[in-house]
Amino acid sequence: MLAQHVLLGPMEWYLCGEDPAFGFPKLEQANKPSHLCGRVFKVGEPTYSCRDCAVDPTCVLCMECFLGSIHRDHRYRMTTSGGGGFCDCGDTEAWKEGPYCQKHELNTSEIEEEEDPLVHLSEDVIARTYNIFAIMFRYAVEILTWEKESELPADLEMVEKSDTYYCMLFNDEVHTYEQVIYTLQKAVNCTQKEAIGFATTVDRDGRRSVRYGDFQYCEQAKSVIVRNTSRQTKPLKVQVMHSSIVAHQNFGLKLLSWLGSIIGYSDGLRRILCQVGLQEGPDGENSSLVDRLMLSDSKLWKGARSVYHQLFMSSLLMDLKYKKLFAVRFAKNYERLQSDYVTDDHDREFSVADLSVQIFTVPSLARMLITEENLMSIIIKTFMDHLRHRDAHGRFQFERYTALQAFKFRRVQSLILDLKYVLISKPTEWSDELRQKFLEGFDAFLELLKCMQGMDPITRQVGQHIEMEPEWEAAFTLQMKLTHVISMMQDWCASDEKVLIEAYKKCLAVLMQCHGGYTDGEQPITLSICGHSVETIRYCVSQEKVSIHLPVSRLLAGLHVLLSKSEVAYKFPELLPLSELSPPMLIEHPLRCLVLCAQVHAGMWRRNGFSLVNQIYYYHNVKCRREMFDKDIVMLQTGVSMMDPNHFLMIMLSRFELYQIFSTPDYGKRFSSEITHKDVVQQNNTLIEEMLYLIIMLVGERFSPGVGQVNATDEIKREIIHQLSIKPMAHSELVKSLPEDENKETGMESVIEAVAHFKKPGLTGRGMYELKPECAKEFNLYFYHFSRAEQSKAEEAQRKLKRQNREDTALPPPVLPPFCPLFASLVNILQSDVMLCIMGTILQWAVEHNGYAWSESMLQRVLHLIGMALQEEKQHLENVTEEHVVTFTFTQKISKPGEAPKNSPSILAMLETLQNAPYLEVHKDMIRWILKTFNAVKKMRESSPTSPVAETEGTIMEESSRDKDKAERKRKAEIARLRREKIMAQMSEMQRHFIDENKELFQQTLELDASTSAVLDNSPVVSDMTLTALGPTQTQVPEQRQFVTCILCQEEQEVKVESRAMVLAAFVQRSTVLSKNRSKFIQDPEKYDPLFMHPDLSCGTHTSSCGHIMHAHCWQRYFDSVQAKEQRRQQRLRLHTSYDVENGEFLCPLCECLSNTVIPLLLPPRNIFNNRLNFSEQPNLTQWIRTISQQIKALQFLRKEESSPNNASTKNSENMDELQLPEGFRPDFHPKNPYSESIKEMLTTFGTATYKVGLKVHPNEEDPRVPIMCWGSCAYTIQSIERILSDEDKPLFGPLPCRLDDCLRSLTRFAAAHWTVASLSVVQGHFCKLFASLVPNDSHEELPCILDIDMFHLLDTECTTTSSSPKCCPLILWTSDSAPLSWLVPTLYDYVRTQSM
Repeated sequence: MLAQHVLLGPMEWYLCGEDPAFGFPKLEQANKPSHLCGRVFKVGEPTYSCRDCAVDPTCVLCMECFLGSIHRDHRYRMTTSGGGGFCDCGDTEAWKEGPYCQKHELNTSEIEEEEDPLVHLSEDVIARTYNIFAIMFRYAVEILTWEKESELPADLEMVEKSDTYYCMLFNDEVHTYEQVIYTLQKAVNCTQKEAIGFATTVDRDGRRSVRYGDFQYCEQAKSVIVRNTSRQTKPLKVQVMHSSIVAHQNFGLKLLSWLGSIIGYSDGLRRILCQVGLQEGPDGENSSLVDRLMLSDSKLWKGARSVYHQLFMSSLLMDLKYKKLFAVRFAKNYERLQSDYVTDDHDREFSVADLSVQIFTVPSLARMLITEENLMSIIIKTFMDHLRHRDAHGRFQFERYTALQAFKFRRVQSLILDLKYVLISKPTEWSDELRQKFLEGFDAFLELLKCMQGMDPITRQVGQHIEMEPEWEAAFTLQMKLTHVISMMQDWCASDEKVLIEAYKKCLAVLMQCHGGYTDGEQPITLSICGHSVETIRYCVSQEKVSIHLPVSRLLAGLHVLLSKSEVAYKFPELLPLSELSPPMLIEHPLRCLVLCAQVHAGMWRRNGFSLVNQIYYYHNVKCRREMFDKDIVMLQTGVSMMDPNHFLMIMLSRFELYQIFSTPDYGKRFSSEITHKDVVQQNNTLIEEMLYLIIMLVGERFSPGVGQVNATDEIKREIIHQLSIKPMAHSELVKSLPEDENKETGMESVIEAVAHFKKPGLTGRGMYELKPECAKEFNLYFYHFSRAEQSKAEEAQRKLKRQNREDTALPPPVLPPFCPLFASLVNILQSDVMLCIMGTILQWAVEHNGYAWSESMLQRVLHLIGMALQEEKQHLENVTEEHVVTFTFTQKISKPGEAPKNSPSILAMLETLQNAPYLEVHKDMIRWILKTFNAVKKMRESSPTSPVAETEGTIMEESSRDKDKAERKRKAEIARLRREKIMAQMSEMQRHFIDENKELFQQTLELDASTSAVLDNSPVVSDMTLTALGPTQTQVPEQRQFVTCILCQEEQEVKVESRAMVLAAFVQRSTVLSKNRSKFIQDPEKYDPLFMHPDLSCGTHTSSCGHIMHAHCWQRYFDSVQAKEQRRQQRLRLHTSYDVENGEFLCPLCECLSNTVIPLLLPPRNIFNNRLNFSEQPNLTQWIRTISQQIKALQFLRKEESSPNNASTKNSENMDELQLPEGFRPDFHPKNPYSESIKEMLTTFGTATYKVGLKVHPNEEDPRVPIMCWGSCAYTIQSIERILSDEDKPLFGPLPCRLDDCLRSLTRFAAAHWTVASLSVVQGHFCKLFASLVPNDSHEELPCILDIDMFHLLDTECTTTSSSPKCCPLILWTSDSAPLSWLVPTLYDYVRTQSM
């Protein structure tokens, strides 16, 4: 307020010439309202961009303008601002339609021609404003850019200078909050709260005074701060500044803010400030106030930058005349500004370089800067100047990047964004100057791509695995950033024919330079197949260097397609260097790249590590493929269309390293018969499959405008059809699978209704797009954007759909659009001699399937290629005119048998043979479709007046070849019959020989069979599956070691009592499924005694499991991470989930089955204590009851002794000796626990979870009801499964699903083992009560009637509690040579399950 009253107030009076309260309203009233909004966004403020009308995504509206515009009814995108931008309402260059909202709409009476805003100001006001603005602006700039810390400029220096200084701490983006807070506490001796306040202000404003005093006092703090922050990184920036300098700088910032508010009253005042700011000073170039501020940007602190950036936006960028002048100054200083930004450590939003988005995205300014300032070349050269690390061939090299270089590279990437801004709006009209400057920029861009061509070359690692993963991310990051720029460059070229022709010539010249620069020392060789020969170079991808980065080749491919699309190739062929093109040169490097991908799929590059796998992934990924994989296919299509297809196929066989297999007769048979490593055979099979897949892509991928006669809409439709062929997809999922253009648009909305139905959201909460049935015919199994997994899913889905529609399961190739004339000759690859040789060879392998190494996938691809050729010939015949002869004669060629000396059957004959092959059942429908289509094409050709004369000869040859084929098949069938008879005779001889050598054993078997059959004849008919002996001569179950694999860490482990615990994911829940009285419920869970289950089973505890196994510690880490993840998310961002983490619920990591605990995986009890139950000394029922009753009395005696006074201990001890108590009931007895600590912990975990869920109480592992709930859950789960089996009419001990089987095994073994973690006295007390319910005694009078007890629960609980009293009874208690009855339940289950398998 003091500054306003003393300093700013008088200036406002001077400027207005009267009281500002009256002067400023007068200026505002005289001012003509601006049609530009210009609202500067704050951080987090919502912004809106119209997807239909915005020229680019950077054109945004504030909320007020958006709600008052036509765009609210369009497709729009809402985002939050990062601060620094402004509303584009009123900018006619930012919007295709509706540039004005209702507030800023121009009146119809207003003239379009812009008038000078100074006409609304008087000359006196103009003079005074010039005077005050010049002085104040210059003062603010000088004081803010002042670099001395202890003295002011000469004209501001005071006579008497006080010894008062500030220790000023500046912000950086290197040190963390914690480092700064800790350092400040030590340096200025402040509290943590004060240090946090200092750090927060420094981060927000860019600087903060942390100490005030004399120079020595402040210097001491500075030295401590520097010393404490310079150990690992550069120290924090600290300056000891005189108090007068700090005061002047703060006032300078106040002045800039004041200027920004003053110019808001009048456009005339804004114009004057712009003139003052851009007026050249006495020092010439870069001496204006605006230049000085921009060039000092990296030296200013964050707060000062923000203030003057906002002033620029509200003044220079809001005045259209001076916006152009400012753009010129910005372009002239561009290189310096970017260099300052790269060396600075502040984020881009705090750099003046960030203003490029406000300038370069304006189409008129961008054209002007390209033409006058050669902006494209400046941006590209500036970018390349920062990437100086090159290899011997001048290519970018990132492998030895230091942390500093990596940091610089991340910041340099913003220059690519600036280039994208410049190119984002294509010109509609070209001038000669614009053509010239654009082509100069194109030259610079080619130099950039030339440095990328062949970068990061890799060599196959053999012998041992690569020691250190090479750097690959930087090169792919550069490629991703440039993807849209490359596309936009092509769009610019396509908009002008002259530019396209010149760009094509320049790109071809650079590509030839790249090929001539490094030839890898290849040697010329000659290849020959089927009478065709071609000269090429010897090159093995698996042995030489190969690179996945080929941007120059791919750009040329894109331009070549544009020549076709724009018809320039047909209009001006004399202007194009098509005759200079060398097709082998064009295809060489893209073909190497595709062979590399094939070899990686074949597993030949495993030792090169994950870096190569990641590169192959991104090469095909939707973010990169448009300018990588797709363009490589186009370049191969370009080469094939200009060369003999036979020559191309031979070169391709050579690069795939398959030439020897297909060029040498019977090489495949020799190869498979030789002692060859299995991996090598598999690799060759995969390479053949990949090569055939590539041929399918070259012929079938013609949906790019310019390659095929299609438009962009057809291309998007095809992408969507094939994505929805995999499965129905939600909108977001479908958008992610489609490539975006530079405006972040996929084009999906314009075509989705034509190819898909929208299924409204149901219970899943997501609406899904489903493919229309009529679009299924366009499905191509070998769509080139399918991954292997997607292709498999799509094939399965489409075959399933055909089966549902009761159609055959063949997936024939779809009918394709015709090629453009420039690519028309591509189809001849299907009927070339070498292609027919490859097809015939693979079909021959399939016919003689035992003699060759081949695969069904290989055959499937050949069948697809044959189908494509037949479809192509059919289309040719349908579209032929009378004056043209159909030259595509595939049907005739596949009808002819092979020539001497091989005399191989024709392709058609082999297809007929394979049609009946039992080992190719899955392909029969496809072969049948091929033969049917062949006959249809044959009829069309016979009826066509333009069919070649040679057809009659072909028919005769076909008939004779069929006779030969029938004779050949008959001969082979006879050979096969004789071979089968010989094998059967050998087997019979071996059987007789075995019986002769084992006569005694064979006789015993016959006698045993006879005796068994005699017994069974007089017995009830019982299935062998149910015969299990459990008595003294019980069935011996073979011991098997159990090995399981953890689904989380994939480590295999044997289940042992001493090893780490393995657990099953389980779900425990209260259940009333078996209830006979649903009105009954537990009223007070804290006091409820669950020992006796009522027969109505009103409420039980059920346990289920998905059967997936984990280490206990792996599960614990997984569950902890789930909980931590849930706690980290803010409450407002939490989505509805199907499980409650707070209640201990989680999803199984593998199957995502709902779980809330884990069951430990245990060995059968017999494996731990004894292999068999000992029934040799089994007492009768009377003896058993008497013995148990005596032992219970002994137990009660012990309880009384524990509670008796000390003076009676001697007498009680004597009585105990007289009773001769079993060892298990003596106070000093502690049974040995066989389980490891890990297993005991999991026993406790599951027991506590059962108790918590079953009673709906808080977990308490010490509660005596925990064992009861565990035993009860075991009994209730068994009852539930028994009821299910009964309802399904299945045997009780018949085969169970693995999930139920694993759950029951683990649950019964757990119930038998839980006593090891429970209190012995508690378990014994439960047993006494349970026994008393069967044999009443005086000690337990308040027990339920036996009719009110569920007998199965009682049996189960009795069995599992007897282990609490070891060494008491031969049958039920633990002795040295017998197991307790508690083992009976799991042992019985294990025996019966083993015998029923």
